[in-house]
Amino acid sequence: MQLPDIQDEPDRRGIELDEVGVAGVRYPVHFADGSTVQDGIASIDVSVRLPADRRGTHMSRMLELVHEHLRHLDPRELPTALKAAASRLDVDSVQFDVSLPIAFEVVAPESRIASWQASDVSLSAKFNEGDVLAETTVRTDVTSLCPCSKAISDYGAHNQRSRVELTVLGASDDVYPLPVKRLFEMIREVGSTPVFPIIKRVDERVVTMRAHDNPAFVEDMARDLSASCREIGVAHRVAVRNFESIHSHDARAAVTWPVRPLERAV
Repeated sequence: MQLPDIQDEPDRRGIELDEVGVAGVRYPVHFADGSTVQDGIASIDVSVRLPADRRGTHMSRMLELVHEHLRHLDPRELPTALKAAASRLDVDSVQFDVSLPIAFEVVAPESRIASWQASDVSLSAKFNEGDVLAETTVRTDVTSLCPCSKAISDYGAHNQRSRVELTVLGASDDVYPLPVKRLFEMIREVGSTPVFPIIKRVDERVVTMRAHDNPAFVEDMARDLSASCREIGVAHRVAVRNFESIHSHDARAAVTWPVRPLERAV
């Protein structure tokens, strides 16, 4: 029986749509980028730019593409997946957005107990008329101790957890300039001290004193992380948010490099 294909009908309103697709697809993925291997459930969006003369797109094909090209997820292979998607969906612009938690092993500073620190990882890649832009983002926490509080207090200083987000930009010739593990490590190098899922009393002593010896404003963390990226020539965005412990508001700082706003892949 021949069934009608309504979404394939022509459209006469003459309006191109910037994005059409599926969002929030939860799918098991095997992530492997050459340094990190992990299995998890990802949230995936697939979208296309729909020409003005097309009424709809084939969204079921998008789910097939997720199964065929993103189930085994290597960020370095995203250009191949995007080009296959553009051909399959008969469009000149297609985008994948993938987010999932990835855990990295950390070791407590004194007891040397190992544990796993989960971080939020996002990949966004867009194929547009032959070119590919990609963004890799890692979000994780550190501890920051306030330099001002330390300077004005007879003893002690307030500290808080700080959420740090680092995004690096890739393009067709190098869509994945730094692996997610390296981004995680770079984030943990800023602030007053890293955080640890498991610490014993001997570790707590070390972490507390380390934070006191390395006070850092939210501005310091943003600048330090940006400086590390600039040293290796990686285009990036940094965003830092302090969940303030003595204020009813948060503090934040952000920086983008190069100075011109990066062309977003989203």
